Amino acid sequence: MAAKSLASCIFCKIIKGEIPSFKLVETDTILSFLDIGPLSKGHALIIPKYHAEKLHELPDEYFADVLPAAKKIALALNAENYNLLQNNGRIAHQEVDHVHFHVIPKPAPGDNEGLVIGWPVQKLTMDELKKLQEELLTKL
Repeated sequence: MAAKSLASCIFCKIIKGEIPSFKLVETDTILSFLDIGPLSKGHALIIPKYHAEKLHELPDEYFADVLPAAKKIALALNAENYNLLQNNGRIAHQEVDHVHFHVIPKPAPGDNEGLVIGWPVQKLTMDELKKLQEELLTKL
C-alpha cells in the first residue's frame, strides 16, 4: 500500500513525526491523537496515513481501521454520548486539508462543551425524494 504525503500538510508532518502529538491508536493505515484545540476533554482525531483532501479522494483501504479506532477511543473515554464527525471542504467546516475524523465526547447537555449542531431540516415531498433516489441509484 503506497502512502501519499504532502510536505506542507500539518497532519502529514504529524504522521512523519516531524510535529509531536499525543498519540492514541496507530495502525499501518491510520494515526489517532488528542486534538490540541478540543471541544471537550478527550476530543481526538483519526487521520489516514495517506494525504487526500476529501473523503471521496481517499483509497478504500485507508478506511478499514477508522471505525475500529473510533470505537476504541470512545470506549477508553467511557463516553456514553459522543459525535463522530468528518467534514469535506471549507464551507463544510474542514479546517485542515487532509481527511480526518473527530471523536468528540458530549459530557453534558447544552452548548458549553462538545459539538454544537444546527440541523436545518429541508422540506422535500415524497416525489422529490423518489426522483433523487432514482438519480442517485444510476450513479451508484
